[in-house]
Amino acid sequence: MPEKTRAKFYCCSVTLFSSDPGAGKAVKLQPVTSGSEENREFWKYTPSGSIELSISNPEAAKIFEPGREYYVDFTPAQ
Repeated sequence: MPEKTRAKFYCCSVTLFSSDPGAGKAVKLQPVTSGSEENREFWKYTPSGSIELSISNPEAAKIFEPGREYYVDFTPAQ
């Protein structure tokens, strides 16, 4: 069994929970499909799916920007 699996997703939307600048955000990610040889390779093995996050910590949510790509590493919990 592999110790971890890496996927690559892009951020398709970031939505504030409210108009309060300190409020959390809802983040939606989809698998990459094109744009580079690496993206085509990831798409071959992760053809569909989505990740949706509700982040209440504004500092933690800052990393997410629509259109930006992210690696997602899945490692079994001990």
